[in-house]
Amino acid sequence: MPSIEISDWSTQDERNEAHLPGNTSQSQLTETPVGPPPDGGFAAWLQVLGAFLLFFNSWGIVNTFGVYQSFYQTSLLQSRESSEISWIGTFGAFLLVSLGIISGPIFDRGHVRGLVVAGTFFTVFGLMMASFSTEYYQLFLAQGVCVGIGGGLLFLPSVAIVATYFSTRRGIATGITAAGGSVGSVLYPIVFRKLQPQIGFAWTTRVIAFIVLATLSISIVVIKSRIPPPKKARAMLDINALKSVPFLLLSFGLFLAFAGLYIPIFYIIVYAQRHANVDDDMSFYLLSILNGASVFGRILPGIIADRFGAINVLNVVMVLAGAFAYAWIAIDNLAGLIVFAIIYGFLSGAVVSLPPQVLVMLVPEMQLVGTWMGMSLCFTALGILIGSPIAGTIINVVTGEFSHMLILSGSFTMAGAIVFIVLKMVYLKK
Repeated sequence: MPSIEISDWSTQDERNEAHLPGNTSQSQLTETPVGPPPDGGFAAWLQVLGAFLLFFNSWGIVNTFGVYQSFYQTSLLQSRESSEISWIGTFGAFLLVSLGIISGPIFDRGHVRGLVVAGTFFTVFGLMMASFSTEYYQLFLAQGVCVGIGGGLLFLPSVAIVATYFSTRRGIATGITAAGGSVGSVLYPIVFRKLQPQIGFAWTTRVIAFIVLATLSISIVVIKSRIPPPKKARAMLDINALKSVPFLLLSFGLFLAFAGLYIPIFYIIVYAQRHANVDDDMSFYLLSILNGASVFGRILPGIIADRFGAINVLNVVMVLAGAFAYAWIAIDNLAGLIVFAIIYGFLSGAVVSLPPQVLVMLVPEMQLVGTWMGMSLCFTALGILIGSPIAGTIINVVTGEFSHMLILSGSFTMAGAIVFIVLKMVYLKK
């Protein structure tokens, strides 16, 4: 079967022909000659800063929902089931990822700054509306739909823009960018937890909205598209991606991986409280520890991937993530949960940051990177949408029985690892 030399891709990312099934030839696609990525320099690293802040305010905000859920369950929405409340955050995460199918083609047409401006508006507006909300449907529309749309417009540009500026340093650049999501996931919950008892829910949420506006203003100024848009507008979808078996394998693997990956992240707090009898404050900090560890997981594996190949590193961390999800079943004390949070946080960070590097290896030309990335993210979004809700239906919070949920998480993640290994062995031979 056809294969790609990984070492060649690390230095020749602008090649227009990838010998993969279903790829479009150079003569069909090339409209404007594009030079090689600068792979460094002030302008390139400025994009990393801007993209870091996009991640900070997309995944950072979405991953903050855990503290909101805890507040809603105990104060604002006491009459609602926890599974109902969780749909606000789950749907926001789904929109954040799935809207890549729209923002990807818009990115490829050169409108990256417009995406950032629109994403900033929806995120800030959604948070402001949430601060005035008192009913479930209001919070769902504000935090789930509006903030989710904002994140969906911000997320894909944060990954795609870096891919167009770097080649041999793409791993470290993408890792630093993705670390923004982890930093936001640590800082925003702390802001909420510290301010909410002092100034209340409404003003705390507005303070977060102001932070989002201030930091995204920097991204609006510095983000700049390097790849010229096509002279002739392309369709929102590239049918050639769906003819590419490697692309479909990667996308299916992401569906499985993210169906399992976020289950421990979403439920570590309630697991600690109900199964390990950890107090509320320490349970909250377990999530912060996990998110903090993912900062290093998004950067260090990227550095290693620049040397050994992103698909190779991804396969290792996927197998380890699945194994630790299974191992979590045996943990019933605080010390074990802290160790788990550190290790799993590191591994989950790597699983988030490495797939975009693999996908760039499959795209026939850089002018399609946004479109292909957006299409692939739809599979990821479906995994996020079904994984955690299914897990929520098979846990027993009253008795503290979580083993079935953890088996589900490990099985999804391991299945994703198997698909990625097939992708490596069959199509990405070194």
